[in-house]
Amino acid sequence: MDNSKIKRYTVTAALPYTNGPVHIGHLAGVYIPADIYARYLRSNKRDVKFICGSDENGVPITLKAKREGITPQEVVDKYHKIIGDSFKEFGVSFDIYHRTSSQTHHQTASDFFKTLYDKGIFTEEVTEQYYDPTAKQFLADRYITGTCPKCGNENAYGDQCENCGSTLNATDLIHPKSTLSGDQPILKETKNWFLPLDQYEERLRKYIESHKEWRPNVYGQCQSWLNAGLQPRAMTRDLDWGVRVPLRDAEGKVLYVWFDAPIGYISATKELCNYAKLDVWNPKAEEYYINNYESDKCGWEEYWKSDETKLVHFIGKDNIVFHCIIFPAMLMAHGDYTLADNVPANEFLNLEGQKISTSKNWAVWLNEYLRDFEGKQDVLRYVLTATAPETKDNDFTWKDFQARNNNELVAILGNFVNRVVVLTHKYFNGAVPTCMEITAVDQAVIDELAGYPEKISASIENYRFREALSEVMNVARLGNKYLAETEPWKLIKTDEDRVRTILHVALQIAANIQILIEPFLPFTAEKLMKMLQNGGHDWDDAGSVALLKRGHQIGEATLLFEKIEDAEIDFQIEKLNQSKSANAVNNATATPAKENINFDDFSAMDIRVATIVAAEKVEKTKKLLKLTVNTGIDERTVVSGIAEHYKPEEIIGKQVSMIVNLAPREIKGILSQGMILMAENSEGKLTFVAPVDRFTEGSVIR
Repeated sequence: MDNSKIKRYTVTAALPYTNGPVHIGHLAGVYIPADIYARYLRSNKRDVKFICGSDENGVPITLKAKREGITPQEVVDKYHKIIGDSFKEFGVSFDIYHRTSSQTHHQTASDFFKTLYDKGIFTEEVTEQYYDPTAKQFLADRYITGTCPKCGNENAYGDQCENCGSTLNATDLIHPKSTLSGDQPILKETKNWFLPLDQYEERLRKYIESHKEWRPNVYGQCQSWLNAGLQPRAMTRDLDWGVRVPLRDAEGKVLYVWFDAPIGYISATKELCNYAKLDVWNPKAEEYYINNYESDKCGWEEYWKSDETKLVHFIGKDNIVFHCIIFPAMLMAHGDYTLADNVPANEFLNLEGQKISTSKNWAVWLNEYLRDFEGKQDVLRYVLTATAPETKDNDFTWKDFQARNNNELVAILGNFVNRVVVLTHKYFNGAVPTCMEITAVDQAVIDELAGYPEKISASIENYRFREALSEVMNVARLGNKYLAETEPWKLIKTDEDRVRTILHVALQIAANIQILIEPFLPFTAEKLMKMLQNGGHDWDDAGSVALLKRGHQIGEATLLFEKIEDAEIDFQIEKLNQSKSANAVNNATATPAKENINFDDFSAMDIRVATIVAAEKVEKTKKLLKLTVNTGIDERTVVSGIAEHYKPEEIIGKQVSMIVNLAPREIKGILSQGMILMAENSEGKLTFVAPVDRFTEGSVIR
């Protein structure tokens, strides 16, 4: 798009799904890069609307409601607040955080569907879909699981395999089953309305091929879809939660969530423009976060239906097809809308070498991070930007998080700013000193500083945010190098004028960092502004060495960042490991029950409380212990395979449950007279089955 024709920007971030909180994978993939871009545009005085909101329709929400015994509305209300509050505290500067359960959205989505219907775009098709006779309802894609035909994953959903990422139809699944009843569903006829994507294939191909500058993963996935040939796709579902299909003969049907969700960007923009003067609007159950708009109203259509508007979608790679194929086809069919100029989708972020999994609780949740690392929003913003999965999957580790904080934010950025401010207060009472004579060393630094804003801008404009942040940190490195080479703390006794110039230039570097770092680390920029007492500058001012005037009084030095200790990191790693262990227990497959026995068989077993009075290892074995036990009847020997789980000295005096009438058996030359009862978990760990309270030996267990 010709930048000279751009008058305004519409920046959207994928609507988070309100069946759980936001985690670091979402932040790295979508929300931090989108926020950097929107903040950068504002700093350049561009007209930008930064749009997001909660995606509150679809099957996963109804599934969660059923599991928790609450209503879908209660689910979305809970997570809408958690997500919205977390975003706000984290500094994501949405102009509005909307929700698709709002009346405005339902009306907007219904009107959009009706426009396409009235134009004859949809085809009505009666198809066979899965139906659960037990639950007596048609099954939406996410109500069906089975084996993926492409990778063999046994827990694939009816619309997508989360293991290999393949998009599926429910009928593709091998051995499908209903998540409602667990039964195998049957095929039953139902009518739905289909968007004929095949009729838009050539227009979509032309659109995609006009954007070869898109990231390779985005462009390549689009080409793959087009080359495979597009097929009509149902835009309605048999479901009772969502936007109702606005047709008389569509009882019990709602809009497909991927039809109504992207329309959520449009409905949010409508809401923003209608209530632009408010800071917080909270009628009834609806919440919208709106920032810094002075005009009474704005025309929402300008941001969606103008050739002078640049539309940019920030998404994760699992949403590429919906934003680059289906949504553009919808907009083409409608006929009035601007298509996205770019869709900078990131790859996936892994966690400690494993794929992030919300179902397995293998994630770092934003709301928990904000609690555990209070006041350290920018540390996470920095690390997730510095390691962003822009072109390939990347990995987040807590040790790397600690290292980047301590070795980069503290040692480079924080160290430079602290030294400059402390020295200015020490030598010149906190007043910006006069710049005296400029030497070749000073001029080289000034010239290098002047080139950074354009360099950083180019990276941001091309959606290379890792690269842009690295260049901002290079400005801090420039400042540290300058101080190390000039050593003002040594010169102060012999050449005060030279020190004046050095600190004047160094303070200008710090003031430039304040401007350049704001899109990335807004809380740090705010701290710097207060420390330097330097507000009112924007991107156009960056690169200058006249940001702080001679005699300007700066504030006292405060630490921008503090070291993160090993104990804090160990705690986070242990929390993850506990999640893994808990998940292993929760998902363990129980050993199938043996065949039934009658009561007489059970009554024949004489099970009693016994106490271990001696224990020793059985020679030349790894698993066996020789136990002497007091059964209350006698003392006898039992050989037990527990040596890998218990040391002999640990179990002396331990009360256990024992079958005392088991026929004696010789094991490794030792006559074993009974059996100690043990419980075994899914990982093979053994533990004694024992009375909770101390009992007399020989007490009968019934």
